[in-house]
Formats: sequence, structure tokens, C-alpha cells
Amino acid sequence: MDAHVGGPEALALIELDSVASGLRALDALVKKAPVSVLEANLVEPGKFLVLVAGPIGELSEAFEAAAAEVPTAVGAKMFLARVEQRVVDALRGRDDREERPEAIGLVEGLAVAPTIEACDRSLKDARVRLAGIRVTGGLAGRAYYVVSGHQHDVEAALDAGRTVLEAHDSFHRVERIANPHAEMLAFLLRPIPFQAR
Repeated sequence: MDAHVGGPEALALIELDSVASGLRALDALVKKAPVSVLEANLVEPGKFLVLVAGPIGELSEAFEAAAAEVPTAVGAKMFLARVEQRVVDALRGRDDREERPEAIGLVEGLAVAPTIEACDRSLKDARVRLAGIRVTGGLAGRAYYVVSGHQHDVEAALDAGRTVLEAHDSFHRVERIANPHAEMLAFLLRPIPFQAR
């Protein structure tokens, strides 16, 4: 269900140490508010991730209620009110890629919640496009996103993302690639290989 009908959305994430508790939290959350479930699945190392978007007020209340359902299982939590809409769109699988960007920037974080927060900050602080964001299995609990644009704008986005990740002690790496080759771009943001669908 896509709960977004206009106006700013919030983004909420709960990371739990149990599949059973994760599903219980998800059930509590969707019973409480009209939200759009972006992901509810396992991420390494042995965590269950619930990631939802929805109207700010309703989602805030539902988010707290869901976390309260299973307090001993909750690890990380994140609530971003007025999240940049392009972050939500990318998490829904709507990548915004340029055919021949002047530069691309890659930001990789050690944990999902801080990386999403870093992506939001990069887009708010710099004039870049969000090529995509990946929160999937096979990344050992990490996540990453890719921005594109003019080189100085990409640098500003990388700096913004790095600052957020360092504040959360979750920085892994940033890279800027000038004039990326078409053959490399074909491999950008590809799905995990051999993943069953």
C-alpha cells in the first residue's frame, strides 16, 4: 500500500535482533497507521529491518507504539520527519540516473539507519541527483547510496554524508568518480548476484 497522497512524508526504521519480534513490530505498526512498507526483511548480521514511510503525525505515533511492543528486541531506531522525497522514492526502487554524469559520488555506511540519514542530508545540502540507494542482504549490514551531478556539487554531497556518518560512528567510505565510463555505469547499483526472487 502506498500511503503517500501529497505533502511531506516521514521515514521510520526499526532494527531488531529477532525475526519474530520484527514481524510483531511490523504488525503493530501497520495496524496503527496508514503507512507504506518499504522493507521488512533480514539484514546482516542477523538483524530484522522494518522500514516504512507515511504521514508524519500518524507515522510518529505508530513508530513509537511498534517499538514499545518489543522493547528488548529493538536495536537501532530512526525517524526522519520531512524526509527528502527522493530518498523515499529511491527506497521504493525509483532510481534517478543520468546517462553521462559529470561525476558520481558513492557514500557507504556501516549501518542502515545512519546511511539513510546521510543520504537525506546529502540531498538537502547539495544540488545533486540521487542515482539510487541500496539496503539489501549481502552487504554485511552496510548500506550505500550514489549521487550524480557537477563535481563540486558531488563533493558537497559527499562531505555532508560523511559528516552524518562520522557523527554516528558509522562511516565506511566515500568515493568520487569524475567522468565515469559507460561500462562502469552499467554495473552501478546492480542487484545482489544469485539472489532468489
